[in-house]
Amino acid sequence: MLFAVAAGLKLSACAQNARMSTPEPGLDRHAWETELQALEPELADAPAETLPELQSLVERMLTERGFAPDDPVTSDGDEPEVLAEFRAATATVRALERGDDVDPGDIAAAVNGLRAVFDYLVSARSAP
Repeated sequence: MLFAVAAGLKLSACAQNARMSTPEPGLDRHAWETELQALEPELADAPAETLPELQSLVERMLTERGFAPDDPVTSDGDEPEVLAEFRAATATVRALERGDDVDPGDIAAAVNGLRAVFDYLVSARSAP
């Protein structure tokens, strides 16, 4: 869902300035891709247990790219589709943390949503 929308998203001026503040372009992307690769086997074997780690990675990425994922007022100018996808996955993570019975389809949707946000951030919102 996010893949189709991501191509049409534009950077806000604030987000563009945040992109320029990355000290070493490409290093963060490499670190993120390495971290995701390390999570992939765990996501395949135990998605419910690994989902919080993926959510944490994507949250760090959003913050480093100038998003405010936890502040709905500050993030009004950010790409709403990206943040909506992230927040939906975060709601699933919180439900798992509370011990709620979460449908496996919801867990899969959260994993796929976070992967889509990840892909968006490393391609469309990569550092200069």
